[in-house]
Amino acid sequence: MTLDQPMVLATKNSGKISEFQELFRDSGIELKTLGDFGPIPPVIEDGHTFEENALKKAQFTARVLGIPAIADDSGLTVKALQGAPGVYSARYAGENADDKSNNRKLLGEMEDIKDRTAAFVCVLALAVPRGPALIYEGTCEGVIARSPEGRGGFGYDPLFYYPPLQKTFAQLGSKEKNGISHRGKAIEELRGELDRVIIWLKQRLSEEPF
Repeated sequence: MTLDQPMVLATKNSGKISEFQELFRDSGIELKTLGDFGPIPPVIEDGHTFEENALKKAQFTARVLGIPAIADDSGLTVKALQGAPGVYSARYAGENADDKSNNRKLLGEMEDIKDRTAAFVCVLALAVPRGPALIYEGTCEGVIARSPEGRGGFGYDPLFYYPPLQKTFAQLGSKEKNGISHRGKAIEELRGELDRVIIWLKQRLSEEPF
C-alpha cells in the first residue's frame, strides 16, 4: 500500500535524515525533507518531554506545508544525572553547542561517577495539517564510555556503549545501528502497522481539505 502524496521529515539534522531515509526505504511512502521546500519559521522546542517536542514539530510543519509530517525528538538520558541531558541533549553545552562540546561536557559531568547507565530515547510524531497525531517510541539501553570511540554516527554516539555488541554506536555500521537503535525501534513500530497508518492518513486527509 502506498501514500498518494509525500510526507516531510521535520528536521535539518543530516544524521537523522540519513537514518530516516534508510529506515523508510521501500515503505511505500515518499519521504521529503525540509530542504525540498522553501524556508519555514523555526520551531521553538520548549516542551518538557520528548513527546511534547516531537508533536510540536510535526504538527507545525504539517500545518505550514500542507502535507503529512513526521518528526522525532530524541536524546540521551543518564541515570546518575537524573535523566539529563534529556530534552536538552542537542544543546547540553549551550544553545549553539556542537556534538564535540556536548560530549566533552557529558564526560566532565560523569568523571567521578561509577554508575554509567544510560539510555537513548526516541519519540516519533506523525501529524496531518489538522487533527490528531500518531505517537511511537523506542528506547535503547547502554552505558557511557570513559572516552569517545568510533568515527560514525552523530551526537553522543561515540560515548554510548552498547554492551551486547561491545561497541559504541559510533563504531557500528548504519544497518547494524538501525537494527538496535532507539530511532530504529520507533520507526520499526510504525512500519509494523504501516498499512493501517497509510489508511489513517488517507482518511484524515480526505476529511480535512486544505
